[in-house]
Order: sequence, then C-alpha cells, then structure tokens
Amino acid sequence: MSSHSENDQGRPSAEAVTGRWDGVDVNFGEEGGRLTYGSYLRLPQLLDQQRLESDPPAHDELLFITIHQVYELWFKQVLHEMTASRDAMLSGELWLAQHLLRRVHTIERTLTQQVDILETMTPQDFGQFRHRLSPASGFQSVQFREIEFLSGAKDPSFVKRFKGLSDEERARLERRLEEPTLWDAFLVVLREAGFGTETEEELRVGLSTVAQDRGKYDAVWELAEALLYHDELAASWRARHVVMVERMIGTKPGTGGSSGAGYLRSRLDLRYYPHLWHLRTSL
Repeated sequence: MSSHSENDQGRPSAEAVTGRWDGVDVNFGEEGGRLTYGSYLRLPQLLDQQRLESDPPAHDELLFITIHQVYELWFKQVLHEMTASRDAMLSGELWLAQHLLRRVHTIERTLTQQVDILETMTPQDFGQFRHRLSPASGFQSVQFREIEFLSGAKDPSFVKRFKGLSDEERARLERRLEEPTLWDAFLVVLREAGFGTETEEELRVGLSTVAQDRGKYDAVWELAEALLYHDELAASWRARHVVMVERMIGTKPGTGGSSGAGYLRSRLDLRYYPHLWHLRTSL
C-alpha cells in the first residue's frame, strides 16, 4: 500500500510537492506579510496610471501612454545620476563621477531604442486619439528641461513661456537654473588640476594639455570623454526623435499648438560642451 505522499504509480502526490520545484523547497517571502514585490514597487498604483482619453478606446493609446511614462521614469533616474555625478566632481571623486555618467550613457541609449517601439504605431493608429492630447505636448516635459539645464543648456525663457507649470515644477526649474551644471563642475576639476578656466585661451590650453598627456591627466581626460559621450547621445536622441515625429505627423503642428518637427530640427545643432568638440580640431 502506498504512503500518503505517493500515488498509485509511485509518483509523489500533488500535496507532497506543494512548495517544491525540482526537489528544492521554495518560498516566496510572504513571512510576516509586511512587504511584497507588488507593495514595494507600488504596482497597484503604478499600473492604474495608464488612463486612456479616447472614446471608444483606441488600441494604441495604451502604448503611447506607457512609452512616455517610461521615458519620464528614465528621466528621473538620469537626473538622479547626473546630479550625483556633478556633486562627485565638485568633491574630487572623479572615478565616481565617471562611473555615474556611464550609467547615464546606458540609459540614454535605451531612450533612443525605445523610439523603435513607438514606431510600431502607424500614423493612422496615432490619428485615432491624437486630437485627444491637445493641449498636452512633449515640449512640456519638465524633467527633460531639467536634464538640459543640468547638462549646461540653461534656458530661462522656457520657464517664462510655459504657462502650465505648477508652483512645484516652476520651483524645480528655477533651482536648476541657479545650481551648478555638469560643465561648471568640470571646470572645477580643471582648476583643481592646475589649469586656468577664466578665458577661452586658458581653457583651450588646459584641455589640449590634458588630451596630450593622458598618462598624467587620465582621470580628467576620461571624465571629459564621458561628458562628450553624454552630449553625443543627447544629439542622437534628438535626431532620432525628429525623424520619428516626421514619420508620424509629417510637417503638421505638434500637439498643444507646438511647431512640431520644425522646432525639433532647430535643436539638432545643440551641443552642451562645444569646447570639447572644438578640441577635436586641434588633436
């Protein structure tokens, strides 16, 4: 007669293998019940934030909302890393500043790749709900402006032009306008290395010296390269973005009355660190 843990064929019963995978005892961390995967990540709240405006619901609106919410989450992380990288430069921790910028680079490559997902939506699909977005526009992303300000491209006029800012958003942007940028922090690094930064000529000589003696100034050179790559990836994202917008809506105005692809094309030549680009001419 078989035991309670085996069936008639000699195999373990369902009761005997409950909680076991491949002979290994498994538990899912429910002991105490104070914290779960879902509660830690606040998944009920997170997954309730994709509210469609179209009626009847347009199939691709969920994709559009999800992609842009994910962008904003990555923007939050980029700001976290960039702020810490700047502070590390100001405190002389160049290795940490470079490490954090490498993480920013990886996220920025991901941001560009996400455009591929958005482009699985056709212009016709987008047209089913695009009219519902007005007056909202991607130009209104406060975190994206914070990234630009912190990178070095401060634009006080944006704060004045954008009437839809909340008091908290306005305060955030004004703080970014007042605080040091990544470039400001890098200039401190150059001064700590013994170079002048007050004039264009002093800066040119300092950067050239660093580039020509990487053995002595390796940490400074690698940090300059990390900043340049951040600049390059931002330029790549802008270029990829404008082509996607033209593919989706052509030359039509953007949502919210923005100038759409025309404005985006006017930003293609933006460089955060022109001195690092000009250095290439003399190397």
